Parts: sequence; C-alpha cells; structure tokens
Amino acid sequence: MGQFVDRVMAASPDLDGLEAWLNGLDPDTRRAETEAMHPKAQRRLWALARGRAVRLDDLVPPERAGETVRHWGRNTLPLPISRFEKRFYRPPGGEADGALWGFNEGATRKLIGPGYFIARETQGDSRGAAVVDYYQVPPRAPDGWPAVKPNTSGLQRFVFAEMHDFLRRVSPHVCIGRAYKRDRRTDNCFMLCRAGD
Repeated sequence: MGQFVDRVMAASPDLDGLEAWLNGLDPDTRRAETEAMHPKAQRRLWALARGRAVRLDDLVPPERAGETVRHWGRNTLPLPISRFEKRFYRPPGGEADGALWGFNEGATRKLIGPGYFIARETQGDSRGAAVVDYYQVPPRAPDGWPAVKPNTSGLQRFVFAEMHDFLRRVSPHVCIGRAYKRDRRTDNCFMLCRAGD
C-alpha cells in the first residue's frame, strides 16, 4: 500500500490519471489505499482537487435509494479516532427534496455521536460542490440507525455543532473533505471511500 500517497505527493500529480488508477482497483485495495493517506497527503490532495465537483449521485447512486451506503473514512486526527465511517441514505420518493441523510459511525459514536447531518449540493461554492451540513439533521432515522439527536445536545456539540464538511471529488468512489467550523476553515481534512462496487 501507499501508491495513493506517492501519486499525490509526486512533483507533478496527475489527478485524471489518479482517478483512472483508483477506478481500476478492487474495492478492498481502494479502501486500503485511501486509509493509508497521512495528514500531509490529505491536505495536499484537498488543494489539488479544487474545482473537482462531488455530486450526491457519487455518494449514493440513484439505484441505491432506500439503502444505507457506507463510506470508509480516514481523517487527520490522531489514532484511534482517525478511522470512522459516514453512512449516507437517499430517501425513496423524494422525501428529502434531493438531499441525502447521514450520520457518523465509529469508536466514539456512543460518547460524542451520532453526528447526524444533511448532505446537499452547494450550487457553486468554491470550497466544494457538496457539503455535509451538521446544522441540519434528518426528520427521522431510517431503519437500523441510531435515534436522531440535534448536534447542539450533549458532548457532540463540541464536535459537530456549527460545522460543515465540504467535499471535493477524486474519483466516483473517493472524495477528499475539509471541516469548516462556524464558517472558518479548520486544519482537519478527511478521506471518504464508498464501500462496494
């Protein structure tokens, strides 16, 4: 593992070539390569991916409406909290008016979670074409999900309240994100890799 890091840290990275390479990997290898991305490589990739638009269809393909779609995550925080998942859901029948619902899964969920959000497209925001918006939460939890809680309650307010995660596309399965707290950019980036296919 580590070819992803090497390609991003190269003197002249080729993002179109990187996308083609990621598309050619099997799902397990793609996940492993994504999880090998250290903080410096993630921050470089964030800058390189400026203008590359994530669409909600990349996060939850339309044919997967009504099911939970897992995205493996690696952020720039220290272990053991650097590994997590974002789980996305496209309600069938247009219930969410085109947006996705989601929450964060990981070792800290029972303490500071579940970190519910609405994912939506941003209509031309230079930070990213899609955003994970923690100011909003879904009206209900899909079957099998934890109870919906506002991000202003409990310990989760210190993590998720007043936060946006902007996303930039790397490939159909992989995106790079950056957290903004109270509309100010933080130093925290993260990788997402869609599970399956």
